[in-house]
Amino acid sequence: MDYDSPIIYGLEFQARSLASQLAESDAVRFMIGTQSLKLSSNQVHIVEVNEENGLLNTQIFQHGEGEVWSITASPSDADVIATCYNTLADDNTCCMRSTIWRVPQQPEAGEAPASLEQLAQLDTEKLGRDVRITAFHPSDGSRAVSVVDNHFVLWDLSAGDGKEVCSGLLEGKGQPRFTTGKWNPHQNCSQFVTANDGHIRSWDLRSPQEQAWAIEAAHSQLVRDLDFNPNKQYYLATCGDDGCSKFWDVRKATEPLVTRSDHSHWVWSIRFNHFHDQLVLTSSSDSSVILTSIASISSEPLTNITDGDEGQTEQKDKLEDGVLARYDEHEDSVYSAEWSSADPWTFASLSYDGRLVINHVPRAAKYRILL
Repeated sequence: MDYDSPIIYGLEFQARSLASQLAESDAVRFMIGTQSLKLSSNQVHIVEVNEENGLLNTQIFQHGEGEVWSITASPSDADVIATCYNTLADDNTCCMRSTIWRVPQQPEAGEAPASLEQLAQLDTEKLGRDVRITAFHPSDGSRAVSVVDNHFVLWDLSAGDGKEVCSGLLEGKGQPRFTTGKWNPHQNCSQFVTANDGHIRSWDLRSPQEQAWAIEAAHSQLVRDLDFNPNKQYYLATCGDDGCSKFWDVRKATEPLVTRSDHSHWVWSIRFNHFHDQLVLTSSSDSSVILTSIASISSEPLTNITDGDEGQTEQKDKLEDGVLARYDEHEDSVYSAEWSSADPWTFASLSYDGRLVINHVPRAAKYRILL
């Protein structure tokens, strides 16, 4: 397998939702949801990389309920996913819904793709018509939070259905709406963080009407995505329509610790590497994916101390802040980028034209981290 060459997988339909399979630690596997205007034609693709020869093993399942705008993976069951999708309501108007699915067994060769098995359709219609995301608890697949208009709701999925546990509401002038949301993996996973307009807000799920903290005007335009440093509990990354990626310490969030403007258009996704948090992945509607080093605020030391010859001490410099690589294999807006949960050096990106590109961290950067 040529480590430096990208692996490209093309879908028949447009797509914007991508997830890494979290519960399987031995396989590099990604899931994609399509966006065909013919609602019944939509699919979920599961793509696995054979790391020995670089070939792809793919599975395709029918998602006939509508076009997928968000897909997330259960952290505890490799066959369970959640999708948020656009479909037709009873009054023949478009609305967003969210469902928990089980991926069935792959059909035999030559058979038509199987349909996903519905486990629970979440009752979000009473809260609004625009479901942005259903995010599983970081370690407990029986809990998930949905973001709907200006509400967020915590579900208990342990009984096989979606039972509402609690919900919160963002109130304000002009009926503000959330754009996305994510669990805080720290603080015993008791906080859920949302974005609305240019603002970030953290909610304590034990008292969901109260904000734990907030970053007002984090970006000058709409916040598109956010991610927590997995190894430093107060560190948060955000990105948005101002073309910036920002890194915050939420304990003193009047100013970002680091601001970068590496993209020339809206930044749609930002992800910390799960193992080496100085590596940050961003994707943008400028058709590019950028791998950046944010070593100055990472959990790993800036230098390595090693024993040299004859007992002498040597100091090796670690990565500096800056762009490590720019990936230009896409020809359309790149809405999603995700790290593999199984291999810390592998990541995938997805553009709207249905092109999935799987890449690796450059060897030079990898060796500077490891040596």
